[in-house]
Amino acid sequence: MQYGFYFNGRRCTGCKTCVLACKDLHDLPSSIAFRQVYEYGGGSWRRQPDGTVTQDTFCYYVSVACNHCGNPACVRVCPTGAMHKDERGLVSVDAARCIGCGYCALSCPYRAPKVDRDAGRSVKCDGCTRRVAEGGAPVCVEACPLRALDFGPIGELREKYGAVADVPPLPDATATSPNLVLTPPAPAQADPDRVRAEGRVLNIREIV
Repeated sequence: MQYGFYFNGRRCTGCKTCVLACKDLHDLPSSIAFRQVYEYGGGSWRRQPDGTVTQDTFCYYVSVACNHCGNPACVRVCPTGAMHKDERGLVSVDAARCIGCGYCALSCPYRAPKVDRDAGRSVKCDGCTRRVAEGGAPVCVEACPLRALDFGPIGELREKYGAVADVPPLPDATATSPNLVLTPPAPAQADPDRVRAEGRVLNIREIV
């Protein structure tokens, strides 16, 4: 059975509680985060002849971690087989086999795997597989104060929430078949072409 994540872009306020809860649980250093929140926006403002200001700006947040893809690039390029999918379809790293080459980090369009230079190996979101095995949910899901995240069998998530799996700034879902379902933020629903053409990630330096 394949598990995956759901993200509700109409609820997320960009608080990053999901990011901090994950870092705390996994005792991650400041330079590594398994989940990240993109601040994405665009548009401009103009001063009118009468002194008033008009604007056509938009901004929204996208919280994303490993999407435990159906066709994971990280697994395909791993030379040792350390990167693998388990019985729930969750992608994990076998620490005993990983050599820290970084091919997984370079190949993933979602930037999910990270190379921990101190540990000498790759690390990443594993869907909190131990918590899930005990009947719980990933810590990011439980921590979200707006309940913008959900997790479970991807078939059930798609039946409940639909089949949309990409929104700017995420890559095209056809690349790796992510096990992700999302409700696009309001601007992306209202004018998807403009959002994709004019938007940019506003907090790129925070994305690690």
